[in-house]
Amino acid sequence: MRKCKTNSHNMAGTVWVSSNGRRRHRDTYGGPMNSPRISPVTDPDDDLAAYIERVGLRGPDGTPLNIFGTLAQHPDLLRRWMPLAGHVMSKNSLSPRHRELLILRTGHRCASLYEFSQHAQIALDCDVSAEEVVAVRGPVDDSRWNPIERSLLRAADELHDDQRISDATWAELAAEFDDRGLIDIVFTVGQYTMVAMFLNTSGVHLDPGVDAAW
Repeated sequence: MRKCKTNSHNMAGTVWVSSNGRRRHRDTYGGPMNSPRISPVTDPDDDLAAYIERVGLRGPDGTPLNIFGTLAQHPDLLRRWMPLAGHVMSKNSLSPRHRELLILRTGHRCASLYEFSQHAQIALDCDVSAEEVVAVRGPVDDSRWNPIERSLLRAADELHDDQRISDATWAELAAEFDDRGLIDIVFTVGQYTMVAMFLNTSGVHLDPGVDAAW
């Protein structure tokens, strides 16, 4: 994974309203647990080590990124999950910018420090500015977003809040994306919601060289 330098912005305490207006929250982001509930694998067997190498799950220091090292405690699940993860990240019909806006909004809504911080870096290589990385945590109707980007961010909120994209937002998206794109929107948010649940619950720590993005 290519690493990019980005500024850390502390926005703890941000107040915002979800897209449906029914819920008002104050951010309660915190750092990872002092000790992971599930530690990354440090001594994979030969088969698992070969898989990690073949699929490219290592970070710059040569060790598996913490998410993959932790999932490697369940090698069968890791192998079966990777095709979906690979589709969302590299075979997705959405543009990289649209994909990353969805992932960042999902990581924000799920309060996943690891997910948001990793993708804050990735997004910089996907036509998302450092200022936009910060703004993606703010109001959906921010004037910096064009109409389709607002619809994407709203879709992420609606899927998070209601597990369904509203008819109005769906109509906006359907005017821009074909059926494959619409399906990819749902699966991008769903995939990264599931990942956030795993990261938050197991207490995966940030990888070396990745700064907390809030």
